[in-house]
Amino acid sequence: MPKTTTIETPRYNRALLKPRILHLGYGAFARAFLSTYVDETLDRTGGDWGVVAARLHSGVVELDALDARDRIVTVVAADDDGLLVRRVGCLVDTSHPGRDGLDALLAIFERESLSLVSLTITEKGYCSRAGELDEAHPDLRHDLANPAAPRTAVGVLVAGLRRRMALDRGGLTILSCDNLPENGAVCRSVVLGFAALVDADLAAWIAAHVSFPCTMVDRIVPALDEAGRTLLREIGVEDTDAIVCEPFRQWVIEDRFVRGRPDFDLAGAEFVADVRPFEEMKLRMLNGAHSFLAYLGALAGHATIADCVADPAFRDAARDLMTLEQAPTLAMPDGIDLTAYADALIRRFSNSRLNHRTTQIATDGTQKLPQRMLASIRIHMAHDRPWPRLALGLAGWMAYCRGTDDTGTPLPLNDPHADALRAIAASTPDGPAYVAAMLEGSTVFPADLAASPSFREPVDAAYRTLRRDGARAAVAGLGKDA
Repeated sequence: MPKTTTIETPRYNRALLKPRILHLGYGAFARAFLSTYVDETLDRTGGDWGVVAARLHSGVVELDALDARDRIVTVVAADDDGLLVRRVGCLVDTSHPGRDGLDALLAIFERESLSLVSLTITEKGYCSRAGELDEAHPDLRHDLANPAAPRTAVGVLVAGLRRRMALDRGGLTILSCDNLPENGAVCRSVVLGFAALVDADLAAWIAAHVSFPCTMVDRIVPALDEAGRTLLREIGVEDTDAIVCEPFRQWVIEDRFVRGRPDFDLAGAEFVADVRPFEEMKLRMLNGAHSFLAYLGALAGHATIADCVADPAFRDAARDLMTLEQAPTLAMPDGIDLTAYADALIRRFSNSRLNHRTTQIATDGTQKLPQRMLASIRIHMAHDRPWPRLALGLAGWMAYCRGTDDTGTPLPLNDPHADALRAIAASTPDGPAYVAAMLEGSTVFPADLAASPSFREPVDAAYRTLRRDGARAAVAGLGKDA
């Protein structure tokens, strides 16, 4: 049992809430992040900022369960010192096109009260390539042919905004809460790109009346597993959609809202003019280290991130990755101590309550590696600096994609391009030929990098070391020749 357990319940009047926020992609992260910020802001200010929780594909059962419990969400912030249990009450409705019909979801955009559409749809949900609309995406092709019956979040946003424009309801803000660089700019690009292909007048209206602030979001929220369910039972929580997360959270938001906003700063959010330094810090140092530990840790047999950092070789390598290879690529405002940030991340990674599985973090590598590792590598190459830890991280991803750890135990490969990755592994012998095939055929590496000897050679050398010595020995050997 935890050392201490504190329970918090809403102190505001839920009867006053209106559908002011529509959240698309209401899953674990939205419950632990956006909902808690809204809830705590309401505790401090009162008001009517209610949230409609929407899912587009899976999730009907979860939304039904929420409705059955009066849309109360239980969020447990856990570490080795104790638990903070928060009963979140800001939800006013749920919506799912598969359950309620698409028209019901799009009708939410028509409401006078709606001011904000927030998103957690993951990197792949934006259907983008290099920050622009990927018109070749099969789901987007469907939506372009059937703009009134979209499948994608991008198509839903454009269809909903079209209804709003037709009724002269005024603009609103679309707030991405996903881990990708310049998430608001990417969201604006794909929404405007799609709208321009559907209706030029609509695209012009969106450009004039809808804002897309960039944000940096940070809270570790693992998928709930049996250990998490056991913890919840121990404290008497029976909610099927309760979530266990870390106590830490950070939200940095570009302050560009066209129809008002909650005072999220009263709950700890930071409103700034430029989010980019903070998002790059988080993507490279936290997320980059997470991916490094996920791929190499899984290969070495470590089940969780806490297991990884309990191993001195992995802990030291992750910290060195952050301080020696990621921090030097960042340009931060005055007062930001990146060494202290790295030390805080190692402490967060060591939280054994989270049980954050390496195989969960290893998902969607083709979508994550460019911003988590490749951006830093380009900077090092431009300055002729070595990057052995980043090279080993990329090699770890390649080895992980072959589907087994160092003992031959199967590893799950969950990625939008999983079939193509499996085909490369199946058709190419392990070794230099496989590295070459992954560099040239995996969609991760731009052609200029894939063709550059100064990029290929460190990755190839790291892969040879990894396959010769095994993941743990390769990690332990980092820095020995420096």
